[in-house]
Amino acid sequence: MSGSAFNINDALRVTVGDDFVAVIELAKPPNNFFSMDLIGGIAEALEHLDTEERCRSVVLCAQGKHFCAGADFSTGDTHFTTEDLYTAAVRIFRTKKPIVAAIQGAAIGGGLGLALSADFRIASPQARFSANFARLGFHQGFGLSVTLPRLVGTQAAAELLYTGRRIDGEEAVSLGMADRLSPLDDLRSSAHSLAREIALSAPLAVQSIRKTLRGTLADEVAAATDHEGREQAWLRDTNDFNEGTAAMAERREPRFTGK
Repeated sequence: MSGSAFNINDALRVTVGDDFVAVIELAKPPNNFFSMDLIGGIAEALEHLDTEERCRSVVLCAQGKHFCAGADFSTGDTHFTTEDLYTAAVRIFRTKKPIVAAIQGAAIGGGLGLALSADFRIASPQARFSANFARLGFHQGFGLSVTLPRLVGTQAAAELLYTGRRIDGEEAVSLGMADRLSPLDDLRSSAHSLAREIALSAPLAVQSIRKTLRGTLADEVAAATDHEGREQAWLRDTNDFNEGTAAMAERREPRFTGK
């Protein structure tokens, strides 16, 4: 794809093609774990693209095996505050241009939250989606309290949040969490094809329609992340959270005590 590129930081690669489609590529493989460079960089890139007339739609994709595996709890240090992270998340939701996410491998925890910030998701059969917070002794974040039930309904969202179970790309499509299934080898091109189709429409009309359809979503996410952050703060001090994160790092079943 010809076009131009610009740098935000070393966690991202951003290009704008001659077909009016921009590509934001997460560039911390294999897991693309959360960092402020990553999430803040996505917000900054999208805000820049809002001012770029050559961009009418965006593909959000990732290098490596996984789309985004969320926070790396195994290190014991996430290198950012919840408040800073969620401020950047809300900035993502407030941007104007439609986003098509290409999901391979894991979109787990906050990585699922990032995936659901997009307008559309193209998933490979090998994709793994999980809101695994309860399995960590934690509360969901990144606006999933709003975005997940908006896509799959309250009952399905409750089951996924209570159990933290993983679903593959095919089930994600059947639930409405993802929009299309694509073979892994064709995943990027499938996402780009949808983004290009959107870019063929009148850009001001698309942005107007998007604003109508999304409604108060960004404000709802802002309120949700405030609540999610407060719930996460007290749960982070529980024995169950310590056990949940230890069990994840040690790849074993957690033994929760309700304390």
